Amino acid sequence: MTGLYTTRKVFDRKSIQLHSTAKLTQHQEITLNQSTLIERARAVLPAGGFGNFDPQIFIREGRGSRVWDEDGNEYVDCLIGSGPMILGHGHPEVLEAVHHQLGKGMTFFANNAHAIELAEEICRAVACAEQLRYLCTGTEANMYAIRLARAFTGKNKILKLEGGYHGMSPEAQMSLDPGPDINWLYPVPDSAGIPASVQREVIIAPFNDSEFAVETIAEKQDQLAAVIVEPFQRIIPPVDGFLEDLREVCTEFGIVLIFDEIVTGFRFAYGGAQEKYGVVPDLCTLGKIIGGGFPLAAVAGKAEIMAHFDKELVGKDKHLMQVGTLSGNPVATVAGLKTLEILRRQGQYDKLQKTGRKIMDLFSKFLLDTGHAYKIVGEPALFDVVFDDFYPESYRDACSANKFLATKFNDALRMNGVFKAPNKLYTSLAINEEDMAQIESAIETAANSISES
Repeated sequence: MTGLYTTRKVFDRKSIQLHSTAKLTQHQEITLNQSTLIERARAVLPAGGFGNFDPQIFIREGRGSRVWDEDGNEYVDCLIGSGPMILGHGHPEVLEAVHHQLGKGMTFFANNAHAIELAEEICRAVACAEQLRYLCTGTEANMYAIRLARAFTGKNKILKLEGGYHGMSPEAQMSLDPGPDINWLYPVPDSAGIPASVQREVIIAPFNDSEFAVETIAEKQDQLAAVIVEPFQRIIPPVDGFLEDLREVCTEFGIVLIFDEIVTGFRFAYGGAQEKYGVVPDLCTLGKIIGGGFPLAAVAGKAEIMAHFDKELVGKDKHLMQVGTLSGNPVATVAGLKTLEILRRQGQYDKLQKTGRKIMDLFSKFLLDTGHAYKIVGEPALFDVVFDDFYPESYRDACSANKFLATKFNDALRMNGVFKAPNKLYTSLAINEEDMAQIESAIETAANSISES
């Protein structure tokens, strides 16, 4: 009798839960718009968002080159998830590969053949990659790259370039966005919760200043484990010789050179920035595109450095422990494999470059008569407009640009159906002639809006 009563109580409770869920779903369908979502988000999310993008906008869906927000507004997507969706949203071949894998399982916490196949392809494509280890985020990849360099060299200090973005680790958060009154020689934490001891292990140098970097590295050689750099910092290209000088001085003093290619990997060329600029680091980090829109990242590099992940090779004292529940996830790796297969097809990078150059030309066409100084900075696959009278070569240069004009211009672009980040524009292979017409119209309207400023 007791058992029967207990069973009934459980059933009743489940029925209530199901009924409540149905009511909640119905309520969501009635009220699911951006204004109500903003209120709901503020109640459960600090600052009302995920910490990534403008929390006032909620994207409902993406298809091809387009995204729609919860109010039904349609945009040409030049944010593309901050880089991963180079093929556009819902590419049919990627979806087919993912659906096929979903029927076989979503994650195993064990090796799987797809992840090995993807690792083989990455090692074929990327010059420095003899071996790799999977992770889920770029933050993890850069954190482990720094730890590998420390394990390999037995030294602790890291040199990073001011304004360089390498994720959320304590070292990466040093002088990411310091104020103009800060001496760039001094590492400044851009986040609370970072111990002062971390500051003592980070050295800051300006991007694109070979003389400063080489002198600093030579001076600190006995303490420096690694130099970590975005070979293309945000939207600022390296000046001639800068990456080469970093490579030469790091080689001379046995310092690990790390390229953060989370953004540039498989975007600037199939072999990434290493291929484009002809400079090979000791380690690199990869993300975004290699997961085809799913969470996947990797740290890759020379086998003698990567050996520190193998306790049998290096021993307990030099072993770098790394475990991740979803590392090498089979769904992410099949999406990445299919994405890379498509990128290898003839003409794909030419098409990406051509699209970017067209948009760059449109910016120039309509901004020319606004009366404002501007420069189009970056590469056709990733660039933006900077409202200034000279090309920025460093973080400090970029800080001098007119942010008021940039904000007004970007707001007008979004209001006219172009979805992009405040400080960069990604191109994708999904953008077509109809999209280009909308982009042209939006740029013309946005340029007119600042002509009156």
